Amino acid sequence: MVYPVSNGMSTESIHSDCSMKEDAQSSYMAIRQSVHPPPTFGSSPNLEVLAFQANKYNVEDGDSAVNSASLLSRPMHEITFSTVDRPKLLSELTFLLAEIGLNIQEAHAFSTVDGFSLDVFVVDGWAREETEELKNALEKEILKFKEQSCSKQASISAASKQNETRIESIPDCVEIPSDGTDVWEIDTDHLKFENKVASGSYGDLYRGTYCSQEVAIKILKPERVSAEMLREFSQEVYIMRKIRHKNVVQFIGACTRPPNLCIVTEFMARGSIYDFLHKQKGVFKLSSLIKVATDVSRGMNYLHQNNIIHRDLKTANLLMDENEVVKVADFGVARVQTQSGVMTAETGTYRWMAPEVIEHKPYDYKADVFSFAIVLWELLTGELPYSYLTPLQAAVGVVQKGLRPTIPKNAHPKLAELLERCWRQDPSQRPNFSEIIDILKQIAKEVTNDKEERRRDKSSAGFFSALIRGHH
Repeated sequence: MVYPVSNGMSTESIHSDCSMKEDAQSSYMAIRQSVHPPPTFGSSPNLEVLAFQANKYNVEDGDSAVNSASLLSRPMHEITFSTVDRPKLLSELTFLLAEIGLNIQEAHAFSTVDGFSLDVFVVDGWAREETEELKNALEKEILKFKEQSCSKQASISAASKQNETRIESIPDCVEIPSDGTDVWEIDTDHLKFENKVASGSYGDLYRGTYCSQEVAIKILKPERVSAEMLREFSQEVYIMRKIRHKNVVQFIGACTRPPNLCIVTEFMARGSIYDFLHKQKGVFKLSSLIKVATDVSRGMNYLHQNNIIHRDLKTANLLMDENEVVKVADFGVARVQTQSGVMTAETGTYRWMAPEVIEHKPYDYKADVFSFAIVLWELLTGELPYSYLTPLQAAVGVVQKGLRPTIPKNAHPKLAELLERCWRQDPSQRPNFSEIIDILKQIAKEVTNDKEERRRDKSSAGFFSALIRGHH
């Protein structure tokens, strides 16, 4: 193609339509002369029109007009490249022109929305006005550039292949062999039952062993199995098999083939916190109480971080092992929180239940925080929440009258403050378990410091008392 460069100039231009594209297999830039017309860009002008506009720009450019007198004395050429756009393209084209002795007087670059680039150069340095020899020189330089790129990429590919022979290919993920059965499905032939630990209307809890490991076995009574029971059973298995935390009772496996429906977990030797407080009439010292509350908070924080709402947090579902580590248990009514973050339906036990759950309002994980507050009060007092009311009366009082248990006057001030925050009527004003853990840590630190200070005071008083007796 021939384009005029400026008014009154008898120079010609070369339109070198060179397409640059990346070879996906060899990862180098191959340069070739295009055999197809320049691409179009939807509503954008095609490359020829852009070239014309670039040339028009040359005519209107004031700087070009100023220098026109000096340019008339030497041949000028306009060279246009159309190519797939990519990084460092302009610098490569500039280098290519310099290699054949051309001096760039003007350069204009245009990019299109579909990934092409149009680069227009006005050059001097070629002695003759005719364009054929210049075009041939450009084609040779493009071919040379291509060969150098090929050579460079070949060496990279060779090095790559050599490296591959040294390092075995690593798959995206490790495939674990499977024997076709779920890893958590229990073979009841390996279960050994010992004594019955507890009994309820829908099932019995046994102490036993599974493959020589001490376990707790919760069996559903076949005669009491219903659709609702099966739903809760499957939900508990679904949730428990996914969770693993030192403050959550460890799931061992389950038998899902009727009539032997059972869930097997680690055995918690010291039983529930409820039994300790209300049957054994046990009492927690403040430091032990804070440790228990921290264990529960850590277990609950883990569940919430995995989008699991327990929905029935109470002392009967908090178990202690032989090392006095407390763990959250019983996920029969637990649920994975929906994407909207809220749930509905009345679930849990009235004495520990959050007001929004009692009222069948939408709720989220903050319902568990309310239940935790009632548990914390229970640890503090050793009493059953609202013991003077029936569960239903307690529920009505919590919702309609803002009823809450009475905090003991001798309670640690920060514990009292934590209780009041956790059982607020508005769920959004309750802290999350991550914050609760931090608060409990701070209280534990203060209690330890107070205890150490009292010990030092007592030791000093004993020392001075001995001195007085010795003086007399």
